Amino acid sequence: MRKSEPGSASTLGERLIGALLFGCGALSILTTVGIVVVLLTQSLGFFAEVSPVEFLAGTRWSPDLVPRSFGILPLVNGTLLVAAGGALIALPVGLATAIYLSEFASIRTKRTVKPALEILAGIPTVVYGYFAVILVTPILRSFFPSAGVFNAASAAIVVGIMILPMVSSLSEDALSAVPDALREAAYGVGATPYEVVTRIVVPAGLPGIAASFVLAISRAIAETIVVTLAAGATPGMTLDLLQSVQTMTAYIVQVSLGDAPPGSVEYRTLFAVGLLLFLITLALNLLSQRMAARFRGSFRGSFQ
Repeated sequence: MRKSEPGSASTLGERLIGALLFGCGALSILTTVGIVVVLLTQSLGFFAEVSPVEFLAGTRWSPDLVPRSFGILPLVNGTLLVAAGGALIALPVGLATAIYLSEFASIRTKRTVKPALEILAGIPTVVYGYFAVILVTPILRSFFPSAGVFNAASAAIVVGIMILPMVSSLSEDALSAVPDALREAAYGVGATPYEVVTRIVVPAGLPGIAASFVLAISRAIAETIVVTLAAGATPGMTLDLLQSVQTMTAYIVQVSLGDAPPGSVEYRTLFAVGLLLFLITLALNLLSQRMAARFRGSFRGSFQ
């Protein structure tokens, strides 16, 4: 095979492609750095006026009303309440679906069901939001008259439906990656299909399943449109899913509408809340990557 001569057209093309790919990678890195810099600089201006202790430990969020208070815990409470409710729906249903597709479904059924589930991931979130307001909330209020027009339960149910494809797809990939030799060995000693699933396949794929759970929860925490439309705008410390709450993302949308004058402390709360949300989702993503790395390493060891 002849090598390309220096200065030839093929060498020049390879260099151009390499430069283009490097530029795309550098652009993505610079964009991330730019976002972090903006969040940090604006947040520093906010923390110059508001104590970080008050921000992180305060239980009252009222940046627009006098006396003003900047305790972020009510927004964190609303965010975690919706995310936890969505996780209670998506994680067990998604895992059960993954087990069925990986261990019991026929090839034809798997080829039909899995793409149908993944279609849910392609639906715009604003459609999910109106689905929550128009259909889910009236049904909830018919069973629970005390539920508000905007409530955390409606948002949690729809967020759970929205992250369900992520859980089922990633968990199914993790279970399918378990070597068949482990299944065959279990069947060889007389294990039942139930025992093979619960004692062999799921434990072997647990790191990958856990990574899918963390990614799904991270997605639920960062959801914006559904919680803005369905959960309401009432920050408070409550565990009642039938009451209105406000999440961090919903507050960011509220401030972004332009009611707070730029440069004011109310405006800078946008960046302080965004920075905290960024750190939470970053920590969850790093945790999922660590779990995925452990998942890959466990299967390398199973073949050695």
